[in-house]
Amino acid sequence: MRVVVIGAGVVGAAVAAGLTRRGAQVTVLEARTPGSGTTSTSVAWINANNKTPKEYFDLNHAAVWAHHQLPGDWHFPTGNLEYAVTDEHKGLLEERVARLLAMGYPVERVTARRARALEPDLVPPPTGTAYVFFPVEAYVLPLRLLGRLLGEARDRGAVVECGAEVTAVETFPAGAKVTLADGRTFAGDVVVTCAGRWTQRVAALAGVDVPMLDPAVSGTVTNGFLITTSPVPARLSRVLTTGGLNLRPDGGGRLLLQALHLDGLADPALPVPGEVVDEMFGLLPKVLRATEGATAERAVVGRRAMPADGLTVAGFADAGRRVYTVATHSGVTLAPLLMDEVAGELFGEESSLLSPFRPGRFADGAARPVPAPARRPGQQ
Repeated sequence: MRVVVIGAGVVGAAVAAGLTRRGAQVTVLEARTPGSGTTSTSVAWINANNKTPKEYFDLNHAAVWAHHQLPGDWHFPTGNLEYAVTDEHKGLLEERVARLLAMGYPVERVTARRARALEPDLVPPPTGTAYVFFPVEAYVLPLRLLGRLLGEARDRGAVVECGAEVTAVETFPAGAKVTLADGRTFAGDVVVTCAGRWTQRVAALAGVDVPMLDPAVSGTVTNGFLITTSPVPARLSRVLTTGGLNLRPDGGGRLLLQALHLDGLADPALPVPGEVVDEMFGLLPKVLRATEGATAERAVVGRRAMPADGLTVAGFADAGRRVYTVATHSGVTLAPLLMDEVAGELFGEESSLLSPFRPGRFADGAARPVPAPARRPGQQ
């Protein structure tokens, strides 16, 4: 089987690797450079923590375990520690814990002493704080994960073309053809679009409608601030979720910071405002010791690849089954699972995990409610 994969982010790389494992001849077309889209501006928190509905939870839960089957120096399976100080946060956290336990998701209510043992540099919150530990969750360094997946695909014979802007996708009874801006063409039995937030435009080239939220229009849902600190001598081993600041290690003593309540100010056309940087660094030493004097090495507006209804899209998008589309807000979490599930579908093995997420659900053209912005702890 000859397959043309459009997009060399973490999802496209995973699909390419999975296909080459099955012996497919794969060409990956990337308009810019690998990982230059959403992959490079991801929190990269591996979880199924607050995923609804049940089918979406099941998909992400399976993906959490898929990461554990793909160990490497990009994957840190150290869990997620969340604490709640306010009554509102405590109530929401307890509701989420009860729901997750009922679905078989590993959750541990822990004491303040246990929380400090997990994270010795945690600034002690007030007495009465509720602590919950999610032991199977993890974080990854997304570009290292991308290198692992894309490297495997290359090692097994995949060809990766960078600067390959797709301008046309044509389908025929016996296959498909992709044309680039420079006039080159690539033929295959199937085209798989893994174009992230550009999915709607790329799919439209094949006459397929896969509605995505545009970061320039739906910024309150799709956009969010991420700040990487300078190296600090603080001990942090895992994802830490609080009412005001989320953080995780980011390599070399650096921390990755996120404050969901500020994301409503995020505009991808503008630099990160100074007051946003100042507020995050004002919160940091109240959460974690030994972070005084930290500065911002990198501050970006991350842009989520968000299908119009907020849920993953995966499946053949045309009647002739020549164009298969993958688009998801959970790309880093789902990548190792999609590697096997999507490849299996192209080889005729229908995935029960992916079947609820077919692109055909948009065929009626009906408007769907826009997903609510992630503003509460445990959301992404």
